[in-house]
Amino acid sequence: MTKARNRWPRPRDGENPTGAPDGRVSSHVPPAGNKGNNGINATGLDECLRACAVHSGKLVATLDRRRTELAERLRQLLATQAMAQAPAPASAASGATALIRRATKAPAGPAEELSGELLDALLAVGSKALECGYDDELRLALLISDTVLTRRRNSRAGWRLRARTLEAVGDEPATVEAYARYLALTDDDGFGVAPRIAGMREGGRRQDELLRLLERECPEAAAYSAGPATDVWAEGLALHARGSLEQAEPRLVGALLAMERENSPVQDIQAAVSQYLDLRIEANGGRAAELRELITLYAEQRRSRMRGPVADPTFGGVDWISVGEFRNQIAGKSICLIANSQRVGRSSLGAEIDAYDLVVRFNSYKIDAAATGSRTDIHATIHKHGFNWDQPVMTRLVFGGVSGDWKHSLRNRLVPGAQRYLGDESLRWPLRNVGKVGTDVWSSIPTSGFNMLWLLDFLDVSPTLDLIGFDFYESGAYRLQEAMRMPITSVHEYTSEKAWVMERAQSVSDMRICLR
Repeated sequence: MTKARNRWPRPRDGENPTGAPDGRVSSHVPPAGNKGNNGINATGLDECLRACAVHSGKLVATLDRRRTELAERLRQLLATQAMAQAPAPASAASGATALIRRATKAPAGPAEELSGELLDALLAVGSKALECGYDDELRLALLISDTVLTRRRNSRAGWRLRARTLEAVGDEPATVEAYARYLALTDDDGFGVAPRIAGMREGGRRQDELLRLLERECPEAAAYSAGPATDVWAEGLALHARGSLEQAEPRLVGALLAMERENSPVQDIQAAVSQYLDLRIEANGGRAAELRELITLYAEQRRSRMRGPVADPTFGGVDWISVGEFRNQIAGKSICLIANSQRVGRSSLGAEIDAYDLVVRFNSYKIDAAATGSRTDIHATIHKHGFNWDQPVMTRLVFGGVSGDWKHSLRNRLVPGAQRYLGDESLRWPLRNVGKVGTDVWSSIPTSGFNMLWLLDFLDVSPTLDLIGFDFYESGAYRLQEAMRMPITSVHEYTSEKAWVMERAQSVSDMRICLR
């Protein structure tokens, strides 16, 4: 059985992992730490920056979009570090070459200073490397998490990056430990870490039940479970192909038990079990009834790891509303939309905000009654995180571009009883689905704020429609502490959204833009 990275490649958004810097898919990424221990490998900042500079050079001619974005993050990191260094002697080198040289040849003293700006740049590189999903980039992400946690042992963002990377590598015990460390350092579980931990633990229990069942059904497998899993699996497949099913069975099961003993990545074990079940069903003439218990355990461990436990599959009796029902809900009401901006946080408009009929807030909004008001009637949020989903509101609209991902997030993150009304599929992606505005007209991904504002303007049933504190992040972000580390994403086009707003503005002041 060859390593799962080659035999069962893990798909990432439909992309095939090719185009590595050396033209090959690299070998399997070993889990960090020792056998499930997420102990940090002490790594100096200077060493990490040299690795980043070297990796930057590998991405010069890449055609992979994710790697192109990583290359830009690396360039920004090297530029940040270069700015922090004392001016280097004049040289003929310039541009990216100069940045790489300065990062690789910097004195040890200043390089060990991990400022907040440099920390943010490192974490941005680590996150983008993780999105790439290739072995080389996963190693880089692990190295960055080692570096961050060496310098800042209680960095929440560092532990979360480490946990996500270990999860991608398939080291589930270390992933659970890292997520637990992250959770212990935060009061706001906006990323849904607790359900992920519960799901992985439950999935691990189901996987153990499945392997113990196979062990009981095929006691002869014990004779093969001590050998190398790869060799035993290959031998079992060869015997199965020749029709020697009785000889193949103990070897295949033995290989699965050996994978467990070797602490193989979760993804590899799942892929091997899946193939084993396919072979068993094929041997049974396509009849799966005899394998019901095995298939059930396999499905349950997969489902638990994918979405965690779902306490209330009926969404707590929430009332789903369509576009038409939402229109009736807001008709004739004065509405204000509150930006997550420092301009709002420094204001004293709380009483004025609460005087509107309906108050709309977004994503990871932060409440300071004197500045922001205290009431939230409509919470508009992207599906990708769970900030404020536990806060009671009348209506929650969850936006998402991909229907399957949107449904998955609702199943995972919706808190029963925290909302009376929930937007249905017709309200999932207003600009695209309601307005039929395609990428040829609006090429960038619309923000939650713009989706909400566009919808309210399109429905046109509110006598007052005011935007409070919308400066399109010119004053900086004002949101929950746990969300403050999240970068202002580059996939949105704030300039276009601002232009759209200003074209429709009836009056504009320092704090308020009136569209009606």
